[in-house]
Amino acid sequence: MAPRGDISGFYDSLPRLSDFDALTRADSYTPLPQDWVIGAADIEGSTQAIARGQYKTVNMVGAAVISAQINGADGRDFPFVFGGDGAAFAVPPEMAETSAQALAAVQRWAAEEFGLVLRTAQVPVAEVRAAGREVAVARYQVSEDVDYGMFSGGGITWVEAQMKAGAYALPPAPPGTQPDLTGLSCRWANVQAEHGVILSLVIEPVVDVTSADFARLAERVIDIAHALDREGHPVPRSGMKTRWPPPGLDNEAHATRKGRALAWRRLQLLFNTFIAWFFFATGLPLGQFRPEAYRQQVTRNADYRKFDDGLKMTLDSDAATEARLRAELDAAQQAGIIRYGLYRQDEAMMTCIVPSVMQGNHVHFIDGAAGGYAQAAAQIKAAPAT
Repeated sequence: MAPRGDISGFYDSLPRLSDFDALTRADSYTPLPQDWVIGAADIEGSTQAIARGQYKTVNMVGAAVISAQINGADGRDFPFVFGGDGAAFAVPPEMAETSAQALAAVQRWAAEEFGLVLRTAQVPVAEVRAAGREVAVARYQVSEDVDYGMFSGGGITWVEAQMKAGAYALPPAPPGTQPDLTGLSCRWANVQAEHGVILSLVIEPVVDVTSADFARLAERVIDIAHALDREGHPVPRSGMKTRWPPPGLDNEAHATRKGRALAWRRLQLLFNTFIAWFFFATGLPLGQFRPEAYRQQVTRNADYRKFDDGLKMTLDSDAATEARLRAELDAAQQAGIIRYGLYRQDEAMMTCIVPSVMQGNHVHFIDGAAGGYAQAAAQIKAAPAT
């Protein structure tokens, strides 16, 4: 039976693809139904916020967009993609009103809690197609319990451009509106590169480039990444590390206080995270919870590469592979196929949405710890047109 709200059962019926390479092919994607809607959000001035040292906050707000949608979806699946300083997603028409309210709530919360301006938009798929763009989706399964939506067709990029121009903006939520961000956290310590450097890579096809030309370039880039240890996965085999107090405690307090005093919520989290740190540090089980098994789940579920009308990857890379990537990308850019940004940093970071530690459906967004995807995207904007 289809999940409640998705009467057609469209997204639930899509195959889960376990081969990332397959996502370069156009036939891996299915066009969204005409009556679905696209939601998008991004932080205005995110590179300036990162320069002020707010990179963890920027990632938290970007992930909050998805967290609010998940909590409003009442267990229904829908495609979403995390972009570092924002996110995009698609929902069926029955969820459109609830989705818009959740998006507006996050916008209000980001302004009141952090002083960040979150742009938002909601656009019918029919209007994207009327503008000559497509929105097609695939499901990439990273583990038994988690899959991530992948987008192609240029529609998400078009929606984001319209949003930045002020079109399709949602009405603001009333002052004091709090989104439901249950499960949103960033308690893991940053992870150091094991092989040299953490690369945040954003590749965008040039407008009107053929899908076949971009697919061939994406295949070559992914093939280069295959040569890396574990295909460049930035989370070590042993999993993420914890420390106490966790580095993201203040952000989590802002995300989960729900109108309570911030100082009181910090105290609660200090206690809760100490308990969690103790069990992760000792490896002792707590009832049916096994810390090491959970840590391995986190690694499997991590979202470190994706298609979002282009290719985004966060890789733990050695110098030789980085040089090969740059050579391949420079040649493609000179050929007028792509524009790209490649940002180097020493660490990767993780932001998490964990409905329950007793279930395997927790999702974990990976980005470079010094601005990652946002900094790579800024390189694209700053580059002269070819």
